[in-house]
Amino acid sequence: MKKFYLFLLPFLFIGMGALAQQKKGAANPKPATVTYDDKLYNALEWRSIGPYRGGRSAAVAGVPGKANLYYFGATGGGVWRTTDAGNTWENISDGFFGGSIGAVAVSEWDNNVIYVGGGEKTVRGNVSYGYGMWKSVDAGKTWTSIGLKDSRHIPRVRIHPKNPDIVYAAVLGDLFKSSDERGVYKSIDGGKTWKRTLFANADAGAIDLCFDPNNPRILYASTWRIRRTPYSLESGGEGSAMWKSTDGGETWTNISGNSGLPKGTWGIVGISVSPVNYRK
Repeated sequence: MKKFYLFLLPFLFIGMGALAQQKKGAANPKPATVTYDDKLYNALEWRSIGPYRGGRSAAVAGVPGKANLYYFGATGGGVWRTTDAGNTWENISDGFFGGSIGAVAVSEWDNNVIYVGGGEKTVRGNVSYGYGMWKSVDAGKTWTSIGLKDSRHIPRVRIHPKNPDIVYAAVLGDLFKSSDERGVYKSIDGGKTWKRTLFANADAGAIDLCFDPNNPRILYASTWRIRRTPYSLESGGEGSAMWKSTDGGETWTNISGNSGLPKGTWGIVGISVSPVNYRK
Protein backbone atom coordinates (compact mmCIF):
# COMPACT_ATOMS: atom_id res chain seq x y z
CA MET A 1 0.00 0.00 0.00
CA LYS A 2 2.83 2.40 0.77
CA LYS A 3 4.38 1.87 -2.65
CA PHE A 4 0.99 2.55 -4.25
CA TYR A 5 0.55 5.89 -2.52
CA LEU A 6 4.15 6.92 -3.18
CA PHE A 7 3.64 6.14 -6.84
CA LEU A 8 0.53 8.35 -7.08
CA LEU A 9 1.95 11.25 -5.07
CA PRO A 10 3.82 13.03 -7.96
CA PHE A 11 0.75 12.76 -10.19
CA LEU A 12 -1.43 14.13 -7.41
CA PHE A 13 0.70 17.26 -7.14
CA ILE A 14 0.77 17.65 -10.93
CA GLY A 15 -3.04 17.36 -11.11
CA MET A 16 -3.54 19.90 -8.30
CA GLY A 17 -1.16 22.31 -9.99
CA ALA A 18 -2.97 22.01 -13.30
CA LEU A 19 -6.31 22.58 -11.59
CA ALA A 20 -5.02 25.67 -9.82
CA GLN A 21 -3.63 27.02 -13.08
CA GLN A 22 -6.99 26.37 -14.79
CA LYS A 23 -8.90 28.24 -12.07
CA LYS A 24 -6.41 31.09 -12.23
CA GLY A 25 -6.94 31.55 -15.96
CA ALA A 26 -10.70 31.00 -15.86
CA ALA A 27 -11.34 34.59 -14.83
CA ASN A 28 -10.14 35.90 -18.20
CA PRO A 29 -10.69 33.14 -20.76
CA LYS A 30 -9.24 33.76 -24.19
CA PRO A 31 -11.39 32.77 -27.17
CA ALA A 32 -9.96 29.92 -29.19
CA THR A 33 -8.76 30.86 -32.66
CA VAL A 34 -9.71 28.36 -35.33
CA THR A 35 -8.05 28.45 -38.72
CA TYR A 36 -8.69 26.35 -41.80
CA ASP A 37 -6.55 25.42 -44.73
CA ASP A 38 -8.07 27.00 -47.86
CA LYS A 39 -7.34 23.81 -49.77
CA LEU A 40 -10.00 21.98 -47.74
CA TYR A 41 -12.93 23.92 -49.18
CA ASN A 42 -11.77 25.88 -52.24
CA ALA A 43 -12.32 22.84 -54.44
CA LEU A 44 -15.91 22.26 -53.27
CA GLU A 45 -18.67 22.82 -55.80
CA TRP A 46 -22.47 22.89 -55.59
CA ARG A 47 -24.31 20.13 -57.43
CA SER A 48 -27.94 19.19 -57.85
CA ILE A 49 -28.93 16.10 -55.82
CA GLY A 50 -32.58 15.86 -56.91
CA PRO A 51 -35.26 14.70 -56.86
CA TYR A 52 -35.59 15.93 -60.41
CA ARG A 53 -39.38 16.07 -60.52
CA GLY A 54 -39.93 17.67 -57.12
CA GLY A 55 -40.03 21.30 -58.25
CA ARG A 56 -38.53 24.24 -56.37
CA SER A 57 -38.29 24.21 -52.58
CA ALA A 58 -38.38 26.90 -49.90
CA ALA A 59 -38.39 24.52 -46.91
CA VAL A 60 -35.43 22.33 -45.91
CA ALA A 61 -34.56 20.75 -42.54
CA GLY A 62 -31.65 18.66 -41.32
CA VAL A 63 -31.36 16.67 -38.10
CA PRO A 64 -28.48 17.37 -35.66
CA GLY A 65 -26.20 14.36 -35.28
CA LYS A 66 -27.61 12.62 -38.36
CA ALA A 67 -25.52 13.86 -41.24
CA ASN A 68 -27.32 11.86 -43.94
CA LEU A 69 -30.93 12.62 -42.93
CA TYR A 70 -32.75 15.58 -44.50
CA TYR A 71 -36.29 16.66 -45.27
CA PHE A 72 -37.56 19.17 -47.79
CA GLY A 73 -40.94 20.52 -48.78
CA ALA A 74 -41.67 21.07 -52.47
CA THR A 75 -43.81 23.94 -53.68
CA GLY A 76 -46.17 21.52 -55.37
CA GLY A 77 -45.16 18.02 -54.31
CA GLY A 78 -45.44 17.52 -50.55
CA VAL A 79 -42.65 16.47 -48.17
CA TRP A 80 -39.61 14.44 -49.20
CA ARG A 81 -36.91 12.63 -47.20
CA THR A 82 -33.41 11.32 -47.84
CA THR A 83 -31.49 9.00 -45.52
CA ASP A 84 -28.36 8.82 -47.67
CA ALA A 85 -27.38 12.48 -48.01
CA GLY A 86 -29.43 13.08 -51.16
CA ASN A 87 -28.48 10.07 -53.25
CA THR A 88 -32.08 8.88 -53.13
CA TRP A 89 -35.36 10.56 -52.07
CA GLU A 90 -38.84 9.37 -51.12
CA ASN A 91 -42.08 11.25 -50.69
CA ILE A 92 -43.42 10.75 -47.15
CA SER A 93 -46.60 12.84 -47.28
CA ASP A 94 -48.46 11.14 -50.14
CA GLY A 95 -51.71 9.66 -48.93
CA PHE A 96 -52.00 12.23 -46.14
CA PHE A 97 -51.53 15.65 -47.73
CA GLY A 98 -49.70 17.33 -50.57
CA GLY A 99 -49.67 20.67 -52.25
CA SER A 100 -47.28 23.52 -51.57
CA ILE A 101 -45.03 23.30 -48.48
CA GLY A 102 -43.73 26.43 -46.76
CA ALA A 103 -41.93 25.09 -43.68
CA VAL A 104 -40.49 21.85 -42.27
CA ALA A 105 -39.20 21.59 -38.69
CA VAL A 106 -37.78 18.58 -36.82
CA SER A 107 -37.66 18.57 -33.01
CA GLU A 108 -34.14 18.65 -31.58
CA TRP A 109 -35.44 16.93 -28.42
CA ASP A 110 -37.29 14.13 -30.21
CA ASN A 111 -36.41 13.61 -33.87
CA ASN A 112 -39.59 11.58 -34.38
CA VAL A 113 -41.63 14.78 -34.06
CA ILE A 114 -41.94 16.74 -37.31
CA TYR A 115 -44.10 19.79 -37.98
CA VAL A 116 -44.95 20.96 -41.50
CA GLY A 117 -46.60 24.21 -42.57
CA GLY A 118 -48.32 24.48 -45.93
CA GLY A 119 -47.85 27.26 -48.48
CA GLU A 120 -44.65 28.56 -50.06
CA LYS A 121 -43.26 32.04 -49.41
CA THR A 122 -41.78 32.46 -52.90
CA VAL A 123 -44.42 34.91 -54.09
CA ARG A 124 -44.30 34.45 -57.86
CA GLY A 125 -46.96 34.69 -60.52
CA ASN A 126 -47.75 31.00 -60.01
CA VAL A 127 -47.50 30.95 -56.22
CA SER A 128 -49.34 28.03 -54.57
CA TYR A 129 -51.01 27.90 -51.16
CA GLY A 130 -51.07 25.06 -48.64
CA TYR A 131 -53.43 23.34 -46.22
CA GLY A 132 -52.41 24.45 -42.75
CA MET A 133 -50.27 22.65 -40.17
CA TRP A 134 -49.42 18.94 -40.15
CA LYS A 135 -47.60 16.83 -37.57
CA SER A 136 -45.88 13.44 -37.42
CA VAL A 137 -44.73 11.71 -34.22
CA ASP A 138 -43.19 8.70 -35.97
CA ALA A 139 -40.57 10.37 -38.20
CA GLY A 140 -42.93 10.82 -41.14
CA LYS A 141 -44.63 7.43 -41.31
CA THR A 142 -48.05 8.93 -40.52
CA TRP A 143 -49.39 12.48 -40.36
CA THR A 144 -52.17 14.37 -38.61
CA SER A 145 -53.76 17.70 -39.54
CA ILE A 146 -53.37 20.08 -36.57
CA GLY A 147 -55.16 23.23 -37.62
CA LEU A 148 -54.55 26.69 -39.11
CA LYS A 149 -56.36 25.46 -42.22
CA ASP A 150 -57.07 28.97 -43.50
CA SER A 151 -53.49 30.19 -43.07
CA ARG A 152 -52.72 29.66 -46.77
CA HIS A 153 -48.96 30.33 -46.39
CA ILE A 154 -46.74 29.31 -43.43
CA PRO A 155 -43.14 30.28 -44.21
CA ARG A 156 -41.56 29.23 -40.90
CA VAL A 157 -42.14 26.80 -38.02
CA ARG A 158 -40.01 26.75 -34.87
CA ILE A 159 -40.00 24.10 -32.12
CA HIS A 160 -38.84 24.71 -28.55
CA PRO A 161 -35.41 23.03 -28.22
CA LYS A 162 -36.40 21.06 -25.07
CA ASN A 163 -40.15 20.61 -25.45
CA PRO A 164 -41.60 19.36 -28.77
CA ASP A 165 -45.12 20.29 -27.62
CA ILE A 166 -44.25 24.00 -27.70
CA VAL A 167 -44.28 25.11 -31.33
CA TYR A 168 -44.58 28.43 -33.15
CA ALA A 169 -45.84 29.11 -36.68
CA ALA A 170 -45.15 32.23 -38.73
CA VAL A 171 -48.30 32.65 -40.83
CA LEU A 172 -48.14 34.90 -43.87
CA GLY A 173 -51.84 34.45 -44.63
CA ASP A 174 -53.87 34.88 -47.80
CA LEU A 175 -51.82 36.69 -50.44
CA PHE A 176 -54.85 37.76 -52.48
CA LYS A 177 -56.99 39.46 -49.83
CA SER A 178 -57.07 40.85 -46.31
CA SER A 179 -57.53 38.20 -43.61
CA ASP A 180 -57.25 37.80 -39.87
CA GLU A 181 -55.51 34.41 -39.87
CA ARG A 182 -51.97 35.72 -40.11
CA GLY A 183 -49.13 36.62 -37.74
CA VAL A 184 -47.33 34.43 -35.18
CA TYR A 185 -49.23 31.54 -33.61
CA LYS A 186 -48.13 29.52 -30.56
CA SER A 187 -49.17 26.09 -29.33
CA ILE A 188 -48.20 24.54 -25.99
CA ASP A 189 -50.00 21.23 -26.52
CA GLY A 190 -48.37 19.93 -29.68
CA GLY A 191 -50.71 21.70 -32.08
CA LYS A 192 -54.05 20.68 -30.53
CA THR A 193 -54.82 24.34 -29.91
CA TRP A 194 -53.26 27.55 -31.21
CA LYS A 195 -53.11 31.11 -29.88
CA ARG A 196 -52.25 34.10 -32.04
CA THR A 197 -49.70 36.16 -30.12
CA LEU A 198 -48.53 38.61 -32.80
CA PHE A 199 -50.74 40.40 -35.30
CA ALA A 200 -49.51 43.38 -37.33
CA ASN A 201 -52.65 43.96 -39.41
CA ALA A 202 -54.99 42.15 -41.81
CA ASP A 203 -52.63 42.75 -44.75
CA ALA A 204 -49.24 41.94 -43.18
CA GLY A 205 -48.38 38.40 -42.11
CA ALA A 206 -45.37 36.80 -40.42
CA ILE A 207 -42.59 35.79 -42.79
CA ASP A 208 -39.74 34.66 -40.50
CA LEU A 209 -39.25 33.53 -36.92
CA CYS A 210 -36.27 32.39 -34.83
CA PHE A 211 -35.09 31.68 -31.29
CA ASP A 212 -32.10 33.18 -29.53
CA PRO A 213 -29.96 29.99 -29.36
CA ASN A 214 -28.80 30.99 -25.86
CA ASN A 215 -32.30 31.57 -24.47
CA PRO A 216 -35.49 30.06 -25.98
CA ARG A 217 -37.62 32.64 -24.13
CA ILE A 218 -36.26 35.23 -26.57
CA LEU A 219 -37.68 35.13 -30.09
CA TYR A 220 -37.51 37.40 -33.11
CA ALA A 221 -40.08 37.65 -35.88
CA SER A 222 -40.61 39.67 -39.03
CA THR A 223 -43.86 40.64 -40.73
CA TRP A 224 -44.42 41.52 -44.37
CA ARG A 225 -47.21 43.39 -46.10
CA ILE A 226 -47.68 41.60 -49.41
CA ARG A 227 -50.55 41.51 -51.92
CA ARG A 228 -50.64 39.27 -54.97
CA THR A 229 -53.29 39.59 -57.68
CA PRO A 230 -53.54 37.87 -61.07
CA TYR A 231 -52.04 40.98 -62.65
CA SER A 232 -49.96 42.76 -59.96
CA LEU A 233 -47.72 42.46 -56.90
CA GLU A 234 -47.43 44.93 -54.02
CA SER A 235 -44.68 44.54 -51.43
CA GLY A 236 -43.96 46.54 -48.27
CA GLY A 237 -45.78 49.22 -46.35
CA GLU A 238 -47.68 49.43 -43.08
CA GLY A 239 -47.23 46.28 -41.02
CA SER A 240 -43.84 45.31 -42.43
CA ALA A 241 -41.60 45.22 -39.36
CA MET A 242 -39.22 43.34 -37.07
CA TRP A 243 -40.39 42.16 -33.64
CA LYS A 244 -38.89 40.78 -30.42
CA SER A 245 -40.34 38.73 -27.56
CA THR A 246 -38.66 38.06 -24.21
CA ASP A 247 -41.43 35.95 -22.65
CA GLY A 248 -41.58 32.93 -24.91
CA GLY A 249 -43.62 34.57 -27.64
CA GLU A 250 -46.51 35.67 -25.42
CA THR A 251 -46.01 39.38 -26.13
CA TRP A 252 -44.04 41.23 -28.81
CA THR A 253 -42.33 44.60 -29.20
CA ASN A 254 -41.82 46.31 -32.56
CA ILE A 255 -38.07 46.97 -32.82
CA SER A 256 -38.11 48.35 -36.36
CA GLY A 257 -37.40 51.85 -35.10
CA ASN A 258 -34.19 50.87 -33.32
CA SER A 259 -31.12 52.90 -34.18
CA GLY A 260 -29.16 51.41 -37.06
CA LEU A 261 -32.07 49.71 -38.83
CA PRO A 262 -33.19 51.04 -42.22
CA LYS A 263 -35.80 53.77 -42.47
CA GLY A 264 -38.63 54.00 -44.97
CA THR A 265 -40.60 51.17 -46.58
CA TRP A 266 -39.73 47.64 -45.49
CA GLY A 267 -40.25 44.59 -47.65
CA ILE A 268 -39.51 40.96 -46.84
CA VAL A 269 -37.11 40.48 -43.88
CA GLY A 270 -35.20 37.36 -42.84
CA ILE A 271 -33.90 36.94 -39.28
CA SER A 272 -31.18 34.79 -37.74
CA VAL A 273 -29.46 35.01 -34.35
CA SER A 274 -25.80 34.04 -33.93
CA PRO A 275 -25.27 31.02 -31.65
CA VAL A 276 -22.10 32.62 -30.26
CA ASN A 277 -22.63 34.04 -26.77
CA TYR A 278 -20.95 37.43 -26.56
CA ARG A 279 -22.37 38.33 -23.16
CA LYS A 280 -19.76 38.73 -20.39
